[in-house]
Amino acid sequence: MATAQRGQKYDRGSTVFSPDGELFQVQYAQEAVKKGLTALGIKSSSGVILAAEKRKRSELVEARSVEKVFQIDDLLGVATSGLIADARILTDEARRKAQINRLRYDEALMPQTLAEEIGAIKQTYTQHGGVRPFGIKFLIGGVGEREAQLYETDPSGTISSYKAQAIGDKAEEARNVLEDRYGTGMGIDEMIRLALITLDEVIEENINFERVEIGKIDSENKKFSKMSSSDISEAIDSLNLSD
Repeated sequence: MATAQRGQKYDRGSTVFSPDGELFQVQYAQEAVKKGLTALGIKSSSGVILAAEKRKRSELVEARSVEKVFQIDDLLGVATSGLIADARILTDEARRKAQINRLRYDEALMPQTLAEEIGAIKQTYTQHGGVRPFGIKFLIGGVGEREAQLYETDPSGTISSYKAQAIGDKAEEARNVLEDRYGTGMGIDEMIRLALITLDEVIEENINFERVEIGKIDSENKKFSKMSSSDISEAIDSLNLSD
């Protein structure tokens, strides 16, 4: 009984290490991410794309109201997996930081800087009582001063840089596809095709424009944009993915 009660103490406290050096609440937040839908990011010399699977809870829900890819600034976007309410809190904070940077320095916030800022916020929520870790992973994509950049932040606040990365419930399967097919010289259209092929591998039902969201930033025009439903449908049809 004493052992069980001691375990529960470490289990409930978000700031208390277990004897094995674990923060259980952070681990549980990681599990929340694994229950989220798959999202991925791909970068190359041509730019960066962010893509995500999305799902309506009901046929009465407007498909456009379900978002997993968000614009932060002209040069920045994020794809998310995990608790969407947590994602919106951090997305709003990311936009605020990007706006402050433009007002203060008259320049865009760099992807690495945003990743560090979001990582710091997440890490803070593992150190203070009365709060819980954010149950969300971010893939932050953007164009820096010299090249496209892609970063991941996890619930612990850890930041990692990637050429291509997937998060969510089917992350491992998606990463296998990305590892097999990724190339550093891919153009924007090639990365979009790779994203669709990857999502088609992990989405249980036939892929269609209502199940996918894609944002892109071209290294030349340096402008974030989201693909329209018709453009996504056309890209899917060109690959015969729904057959």
